[in-house]
Amino acid sequence: MVLNFGIIGTNWITHSYVECAQATQKWNLAAVYSRKEESAKEFASKYEGQKIALYTDLNKFYADPNLNAIYIASPNILHYEQAKAALEAGKHVILEKPSCSTSEELDELFALSKSKGVFLIEAWRHIQEANFKILKQSISKIGRILGASITFCQFSSRYDAVLKGEVPNIFNLEMGGGALVDMGCYTVAAAVWLFGAPKDAHYHPVIVSTGADGGGTLTLQYEGFTVHLSSSKMHTSDAPSEIYGEKASLIVPTITDIEKVTLSDPRTKKREELGTKKENLNLKEEAAEQARIITDEDWKAAGELESHSRAVLKVLQKVRRDNGLLFPGGK
Repeated sequence: MVLNFGIIGTNWITHSYVECAQATQKWNLAAVYSRKEESAKEFASKYEGQKIALYTDLNKFYADPNLNAIYIASPNILHYEQAKAALEAGKHVILEKPSCSTSEELDELFALSKSKGVFLIEAWRHIQEANFKILKQSISKIGRILGASITFCQFSSRYDAVLKGEVPNIFNLEMGGGALVDMGCYTVAAAVWLFGAPKDAHYHPVIVSTGADGGGTLTLQYEGFTVHLSSSKMHTSDAPSEIYGEKASLIVPTITDIEKVTLSDPRTKKREELGTKKENLNLKEEAAEQARIITDEDWKAAGELESHSRAVLKVLQKVRRDNGLLFPGGK
């Protein structure tokens, strides 16, 4: 079965998702929504030979009977209302991270999806990567967990706009922006998928002139160990991510697009490579799993992802509020 899907958001991540999703041969781009007709046409023009409906009216877009699902990659602050409307129209929803501003909004969306008999899946790409799965499976090799450090710091050209006094969306709290929800959420999502929901969380942000966080350090407290998370849009870091155990450590060069997984034994000084070849299309694995869940009606797998999304958002919401990083829906 091939799923026809429409997209909201005509940015680079949407193009990447469409390319990767269609490469699975389980998805077919059938509709594009944009506020501007020119933007919709330009986006669709990249996919020659495909019959793609163009919309500038969201209600007509949601009502398209040809669509099985909708992929939402609009500004963060719009995720809740757009996902809600799509679910009410009976469409499956693939919702880019971060899902919503508050746990209350996400609770409502999941309840709605179940009442409509459709799936709501947050688009966490890294946890579906083959090497991330190997990383998780290999935790049993390192003995008692002593701690972990996860890093995702990537300079954004839009930070230069901030330095010029501008307020780009990604650094604008009114648009649901900030480094924590753009970059840091990947580190939180990784930790929660690897270790489960933490007992407590504390964030130490670097606040930029817009009032949003440009980066920061977050600690997650678990029973017997602490996980340190570092994220930033103000600088780039090549620091690896590591999980420390009594017997050995696991090391990955990055927490997304993982190229290798290394098991390091501190006693023998030996290193063993556990990873496999990385998928070139970095959203293909998640798109394939999302299609499988929908076509197989795998509510168990969807439930595991739902629990993960809820736990991640609970952490993000808690530490944002602790630091006064409030979005319009959460004030």
